[in-house]
Amino acid sequence: MNRRDDRPHAELDLEHFLPYRLSVLSNRVSSAIARVYSERFGLGVTEWRVMAVLGRYPDLSAGEVAQRTAMDKVAVSRAVARLVDAGQLRRETHDDDRRRSVLRLSRAGYAIYDEVAPHALAFEARLLDGFDADERALLFRLLDRLDELELKAEAQAF
Repeated sequence: MNRRDDRPHAELDLEHFLPYRLSVLSNRVSSAIARVYSERFGLGVTEWRVMAVLGRYPDLSAGEVAQRTAMDKVAVSRAVARLVDAGQLRRETHDDDRRRSVLRLSRAGYAIYDEVAPHALAFEARLLDGFDADERALLFRLLDRLDELELKAEAQAF
């Protein structure tokens, strides 16, 4: 028999809870951009994020990609494997450390990157169009600061 729990519970006002708000916004923005690369190229969010990072920072290991994107290492490894199998990524041995493999976009990968990146940038421009230059600069300063503070808070978690 299930009895109703009449004890008071902690109240979590999601509409004013920063992690929830950031997550919802991130999911909506990611989904909007994902329509471009998922419909046209069959890529998921994880695959595109791997490609986006490697398009900007070639020759990273899968672990470094996971670190830069704050994505799960297993999810990144699976995305890397799919992209390598599809011919969109190349995995090579690092010149200085033969035990370390690095990733870079292949010619086919760059063709996708070069097509999707302008759409992503155009979406960002539309998204930020309601902000003037000072507001945009403030937004990015606040995001940088929030990133720093999150690392401190994470180190002190629970």
